[in-house]
Amino acid sequence: MTSVLDRRLGVAPQVSVRPERFGALLYHFGTRRLSFLKDRRLLEVLERLDGSATARAACDGAGVAEEALPAFERALARLVETDMLRERRP
Repeated sequence: MTSVLDRRLGVAPQVSVRPERFGALLYHFGTRRLSFLKDRRLLEVLERLDGSATARAACDGAGVAEEALPAFERALARLVETDMLRERRP
């Protein structure tokens, strides 16, 4: 299975992202799910997804260190599982 970091991801169309001091709030209008991002770097990764070839490239652009990638991979995978993020078409 391909790592979530090597996929072309984007914020799902029904998701609103609201930056906050602590990170961000994500609200899915379809499922009515609310998610909290507790790391502003993760918010920066989400903001870079549409302009990046992969989620890994978005992490690199946001300055995520190599040793922090496993934590970001888990966070992004969870956002995919909850339909906050979706695969983008090439």
